[in-house]
Amino acid sequence: MWITPEEVLLANALWVSERANPFFILQRRKGHGKGGGITGLLVGTMDVVLDSSARVAPYRILHQTGDSQIFWSIACGSSRKEITGHWEWLEANLLQTLSIFDNDEDITTFVKGKVSGIIAEENKSKAAQEDEDSGKFREAEQKMRKLFGMPGEEKLVNYYSCSYWKGRVPRQGWVYLSVNHLCFYSFLLGKEVTLVVQWTEVTRLEKNATLVFPESVRVSTRHTEHYFSMFLNINDTFKLMEQLATIAMRQLLDNEGFSADRTLPKACKTLKNVSALKRDLDARAKNERYRALFRLTPDERLDGHTGCTLWTPFAKMHIVGQLFVSNNYICFCSREEDLCQLIIPLREVSIVEKADSSSVLPCPVSISTKNKMTFLFANLKDRDFLVQRISDFLQRTPDKLWSDGHPLALSGYSVSPSPSTTPLSSSLPTPTGAGGEPSQGRHYSPSLPTATQGLLRIYQKDDPEDHGPKATKEKMKEESWNIHFFEFGRGVCMYRTSKTRELVLNGIPESLRGELWLLFSGAQNEMATHPGYYAELVEQAMGRCTLATEEIERDLHRSMPEHHAFQNEMGIAALRRVLTAYACRNPGIGYCQAMNIVTSVLLLYCTEEEAFWLLVALCERMLPDYYNTRVVGALVDQGVFEELTRECLPLLYEHMQELGVISTISLSWFLTLFLSVMPFDSAVLLVDCFFYEGIKVIFQVALAVLHANMDTLLGCSDEGEAMTILGRYLDNVVNKQTVSPPIPHLHALLTSGDEPPPEIDVFQLIKSSYDKFGGLRADVIEQMRFKQRLKVIQSLEDTAKRSVVRAIMTDSAFSIEELEELYVLFKAKHIMSCYWGASCTAAERHDPSLPYLEQYRIDLEQFCQLFGALGTWLCGTHTVTLAARHFRLLDSNKDGLINFKEFVTGLSGMYHGDMTEKLKLLYKLHLPPALCPEEAESALEAAQFFTDDDSPQGEEMKEAGEASGCGDAEEKKEVKDYKYYLRMWAKEKEPKIETIKDLPRMNQEQFIELCKTLYNMFSEDPLEQELYHAIATVASLLLRIGEVGKKFTNNGAKKPTDTTYTQTPTLSAELPQPEKEESNGESSSGQSLVCKALAEAQLETPPQQTSDEEVKDDTSVSSYSMVSTGSLQCEDIADDTVLIGCAGDQQRRGSTLDGDWSITFEQVLASMLTEPPLVDYFEKKGDIQARMATCKMQRGVERQVSSSSDHELAQLST
Repeated sequence: MWITPEEVLLANALWVSERANPFFILQRRKGHGKGGGITGLLVGTMDVVLDSSARVAPYRILHQTGDSQIFWSIACGSSRKEITGHWEWLEANLLQTLSIFDNDEDITTFVKGKVSGIIAEENKSKAAQEDEDSGKFREAEQKMRKLFGMPGEEKLVNYYSCSYWKGRVPRQGWVYLSVNHLCFYSFLLGKEVTLVVQWTEVTRLEKNATLVFPESVRVSTRHTEHYFSMFLNINDTFKLMEQLATIAMRQLLDNEGFSADRTLPKACKTLKNVSALKRDLDARAKNERYRALFRLTPDERLDGHTGCTLWTPFAKMHIVGQLFVSNNYICFCSREEDLCQLIIPLREVSIVEKADSSSVLPCPVSISTKNKMTFLFANLKDRDFLVQRISDFLQRTPDKLWSDGHPLALSGYSVSPSPSTTPLSSSLPTPTGAGGEPSQGRHYSPSLPTATQGLLRIYQKDDPEDHGPKATKEKMKEESWNIHFFEFGRGVCMYRTSKTRELVLNGIPESLRGELWLLFSGAQNEMATHPGYYAELVEQAMGRCTLATEEIERDLHRSMPEHHAFQNEMGIAALRRVLTAYACRNPGIGYCQAMNIVTSVLLLYCTEEEAFWLLVALCERMLPDYYNTRVVGALVDQGVFEELTRECLPLLYEHMQELGVISTISLSWFLTLFLSVMPFDSAVLLVDCFFYEGIKVIFQVALAVLHANMDTLLGCSDEGEAMTILGRYLDNVVNKQTVSPPIPHLHALLTSGDEPPPEIDVFQLIKSSYDKFGGLRADVIEQMRFKQRLKVIQSLEDTAKRSVVRAIMTDSAFSIEELEELYVLFKAKHIMSCYWGASCTAAERHDPSLPYLEQYRIDLEQFCQLFGALGTWLCGTHTVTLAARHFRLLDSNKDGLINFKEFVTGLSGMYHGDMTEKLKLLYKLHLPPALCPEEAESALEAAQFFTDDDSPQGEEMKEAGEASGCGDAEEKKEVKDYKYYLRMWAKEKEPKIETIKDLPRMNQEQFIELCKTLYNMFSEDPLEQELYHAIATVASLLLRIGEVGKKFTNNGAKKPTDTTYTQTPTLSAELPQPEKEESNGESSSGQSLVCKALAEAQLETPPQQTSDEEVKDDTSVSSYSMVSTGSLQCEDIADDTVLIGCAGDQQRRGSTLDGDWSITFEQVLASMLTEPPLVDYFEKKGDIQARMATCKMQRGVERQVSSSSDHELAQLST
C-alpha cells in the first residue's frame, strides 16, 4: 500500500535491493523468502520481538535522487504481487515525467506530493468506514490477518507481548485477541510457533501463579491446555479474555453474534494502541457493572462518573463517593460499602442548578425532585460540564409519565392507572360485568380486583382485625418503616443505607412488601417508563395457542394449591395473564417450570402489572438465564454453590460429592428461591432479602443450611438419607411473627415422621447466614459465575452432541466416535457462518426450540467446503459442481439449509455403501433435482420424457379416454382417484424403501454429465489407466444400449410421420494439429479411449452444411471426447482429445441431443459390473478418520492464499 513519505537514512541496513532505476528502489527484508542464512534468522527474530512493521510488510519502495544519501519510503507490501503492482505503476506513470525535471529537490517534492495525493484519494473512498483506529493498530490487524489467514470480517480487539509455554520452554511473541479467536505468533531463530484457538472451544480460562508458570493465564480446551505469561499488564489482558469468552458462550447459548456498538461516542483523540472495539468492550463492561450496582434496565448506558461528596441530612455529614450519570438516571454510591446509595431518575428531576461555592462546600450542585427532595453534591471537578450533560439528558427525557396530582405517584408508590396516565386502549372507559370481570372481548382492564391490589389483601379484607401480639409486632414494623421513610425519603429517590438493610432483614410488613419489592428490584422504574404496556401485551398474548401456553395451562393449578387465593378462578386467571404476557414478551424464555411458583407469590402482594414487571426483573436481570429452555443460569449458580461449599465447608463438600447430593438438592433451591422447599411464610422473608441484596443471600442461606446439618450429613451413607435430613430441616423453618393464617406445606406433610423435629426460626437462620457467610461479595460471585458458565455451557454442548449421535447412530454406518467428530466439524462450520456472514441470518440457522438434531444447519457454501475436505469423490475443479448437486439432493425441504442428519446421510452413502448404493447415489446426482436446469442443457426434453407414458398401451388408453364421452371420463377419473388414494393410504402404512426400480431413466445429456464426473473422479487414482479403459468400455456399451432401446420405443409408440430424422449427437468439435510431440503418450491415449469409445458408438450422421474452413479443420480430427472445457484442468486433457463447445450456451457444431435416448439404472449397474477395475474402485472403503484428522490439523479458519516466495514473481511473469 502507499504510505506517507518518510525519511530513511540507511537504505541497505537489513534490506536487500531487488530492482532499481534512477529514481526508485524495490527492496526485500532480509530473512524473507528464500535464503537469508543466520542473518535472516536474526532479522526475523528481531522483527517479531520488536513488533516491527517489516514483519507484515517485508517489501518496500524507496525514492532516491542523484547522489543524495537520504531516501524516502513511499510504499510497502505484504507480498511480492502487491509491491510489483506499485512498482509497475511508478514505471508507467512517473518515470517519463521525472526525467523532465532538472532539480533533484523538485523531483522529490513532486513524488511526495503525488504519493500523498494517492493516499488522500484512498482515504476519501474509505471515509464511509467506521475506522477510527490508529495507523499502528491497523498495521497490527493487517499483520494478524496475514499471519493467521483471517478474512476481513475478523476484527482485532487488542494484542499484547507475552510468552507462550510450549512444553517447558517459553516462546516470546505476540498474542492477538480478536472477536472470535485467540492467536499467538512467535519467530525466534528460525523456529516459528503459530496458535489459533476459537473462543467457542474454550472450556476453562483462569489466571494463576505457580512455580512452573509464574503469573500466567491458562486457556483450556477439550483436548489441550495453553499457558501464557510475561504480560506487561496481566489483569487488563485477562479481563479482555473474559469478555471475549463470555461473548462466545452467549453465541453458543442463543446464537447471538457480536455486533459493535454504533452509538458509542468517538474518542476525543485517537489512542495509539487501543481499537474502537476495545473501547466498545470497555464501555460494555462499565455499563454492566453500573446496571448491576443500581438494578437498572438493560438499555441504560453510563455516560460518565466522577468523584464527589453527598450531603446526607439524616447523618448531618458529607459522604465521599462516586457520582454516575447515564441517559435516564443520576446515581451515587459511597466509597464505603453500604454507607449510602442513591438513585434519582431524571423523570423525577425538576431543577438542576449550581449552588454558591465556599471553602466548606466547593463547587456544589443542587438537584431537586418533584416530591420536594433536594440533593446536594459537592467537590465536583468539572461542575459546569456535569450540569450541561445533565441538562442535555433532561431535554431528551419524555414528558412526565406519572400524574403530578396524585400524592402516591410523587412518593414513588405504584398506583392504579388513571385516565391521565394510562395510554391507548387502557385509557378508554371499560364497562365491566358482574364480579368485576372485564367486558366481553377484553381480557384485562383496570377495574379488575387484581389490577388494583394483591390477592392477599383481597382475601383478607373481610377477616376480623387481629389485636394479638403478632399483629402488634406487624404494626411496629410498619411504624419503623414509616419513620424510615420520613427520615430517608420514600420512593425511588430514597437514601438506601445500612439502616435500610437492617429493616429488610427484620422482615418487610405485608402491607409494604409489594411496594418495596418493586423499589429494590428496579421494576418500578421499568413500569413507570412503560405505562399501559402490560395491558396491551395481555390483549396480544391471550387467545394464542403455543407450546408455552399449553405448559402454562398444565401448571396453573399446581401453583400453590394449598393457598386459598389460588383455589378459585380469580387467582388462576391473574396468574394465567401474567405468565402468558411474559411468554409473549420474551419468546426466547417463553415459560419454564418454577416460574409459576414465583409468580404466584408475587401476585399475593402485588397487582398484576407489578407482578409482571417483577417477573421481568427476575428473569432478565436478577436471575439471568435461569428460566430458559436449559436453565443455564441455575446450573451455573449450582456450580458456584459447589465451589463455595468447597471453600467454606471443605470436609462436608468431600463427603457430599461422594454422595452426589449437592447437585441434586440445590437446583430447586435456586430456581424457586426456596419457595418450593420451605414453608411459605418463612420463604417469603428470603425473597425480601433477595430483592434487596441479590443472589448472594440465597448462597448464604444455602451454606447456612448445610452448616447447621453438617454433623448429621457427615454420618449419612447414601443420597436418600441426606436429602431426607435436609428436607425435614427446611420443612421446619418457621416464621413465628407472621400475621397470616397458617398455610399447610405439602412437602412437610409428606415428609414428616413420627417425632416432629425441632423448629428453626427463619430470622435466626438469616442472621446466622450473615454472621458466618456474610463476607460474600457480588464481584467474587460474578467471577465464579464466569468460570462456571464456561463449564456448564460446554457441558451442555457435549450433551447435545451425544443426543444427536444417539439419535442417528442406528441409521448410520459410522461409529460413535466418527459421528462425534463429524458433529464437531459440522457445528464449527455453522458457528463460523454466524460471525463471518452467510446467505441467511443466524436466527434462521439456529432455533433452540427445535430438537438437538435440527438446531444447527449449514448452507451450500459451507457444505461444499466440508464435501471437499471429507468427500471421497474428489473431481478437481468439478468437485464444487458435484458438491452442489449433492447438497440439492439432501435439501429435501428446499430451504437452502441442511441439518446434521442429512449431512451424515450424504457422507454415509459415499463411505459405507456397497457398490450398488454408491452407484445409486452417483446416478441420483445426475438427475433432477440434483442436476439443475442450468447444468442440463436438455432439461426440457428430459421433463417431456419423464411425463410420457412408458408403455404403448398407456398411450392407446389415453387416446381412447380422450375419444370417450365426458360423463364416462368423469366416472373413470373418480374411480381412478378412489383407487389411487386407497393405494397411497396402504403405502403410508408401510415403510418406504427405495429400490433400484424406483429410479427414473437417464437421458443423454444426464448421461454425458455422469461420464464427465467419472472422468474427473479417476484422474488422480493410482489405477488411472485401467479405470479409463474400463469406463471407455462401459460408456460404449451404454450408448449402444440406449440406441437399441430407442429403436424399440420408436417402433412401439404411435408418432406422427416426420420427414426429419432425429440425429444422434456426434459430440465432436474441432482440434488443431498438435504442434509438438506428446511427452506422455501413454497417459493421453488412456484418457482418449473414453472419447474414442463414445465416438464409435454413434450412428451415422447425415451430412451438415459446413463452411470451407470447417471442412478444412475436420480433416485434423483424430478422436472424440464428451468432456467440456469448463470442467477440466488444462493438464487433464490429452492433445488428441476433442472438446465440446467452450461455452454452455453455444450450439454444438454438427450435433443435436436425442430426446428419445435413455438408459436405466439397472443397465448402468450391469455394465459397471463387467469391469473389475470399476468394481474394485466402488467397493473400496473410504477412510474418514484420516480425512477428519487432516481437518483437525488445519487452522480453525480457512487460510487465504498469500505467497511471498520468489516463485511468485516467476508465475506472474509467465
